[in-house]
Amino acid sequence: MKLLILAGGKGTRLKSAVPDFPKVLAPINNKPFLDFQMINWLSQGVSSFIFILHHDAAVIMDHIIAQYPELYKKKLIEFVIEPTPLDTGGAVANAIKELNIAGKFLVTNADTWLGSGLSDLWKSNSPSLGIVSVPNISRFGKVNFDKDKVTSFEEKNNKSEEGYINAGIFFFDAIDFNFCNDKIFSLERNFLPSLVAKGKLGAVILNTDFIDIGVPSDYNAFRLLIESKKTNKL
Repeated sequence: MKLLILAGGKGTRLKSAVPDFPKVLAPINNKPFLDFQMINWLSQGVSSFIFILHHDAAVIMDHIIAQYPELYKKKLIEFVIEPTPLDTGGAVANAIKELNIAGKFLVTNADTWLGSGLSDLWKSNSPSLGIVSVPNISRFGKVNFDKDKVTSFEEKNNKSEEGYINAGIFFFDAIDFNFCNDKIFSLERNFLPSLVAKGKLGAVILNTDFIDIGVPSDYNAFRLLIESKKTNKL
């Protein structure tokens, strides 16, 4: 499985809790969050990694190359550095162009933890979106779906209710981006809704742990999750 990791953001919302590190390197019991991610991704069968970077790119690259030298030497880890922020959709489209990516791949937000489910999404039809059930959708917005198709997205609101949300993991084929003419566009605000309008976006329910560490409360929730497992080898 090929995985594109969106890791170019500033991590502004997490700065109050982690002022001295890029978000993806936020320390969890003295170990960078990214290291937990890599262990998890490798255990789920990911064999090729493409990191899409911008802010703090050099710091993140240095850590990855130092920690995973064999994967880097074999070109199983690659980097694409955005010259300017291109938003999530533009970042993926730019990576496809820069590395001449063809065929299928997964895309994930670097700050999203999913305990499992990548292979389920990989076995689906592209383009597809991984969705998870959460007890409170107010922070995330809601994904409505019928059987295996996304039918609509609801924006964030004050509704404190259970529902399905975008899990921050996507399954695409490079040809899905052939008709993207804008250099700067969002997966969530522009690209996915356009696929829904055409009836083309699949929905794959993932029954797994889901934590977005982008805010201090959920960063601390992930720390508690690790402590509850009493191991650094998830």
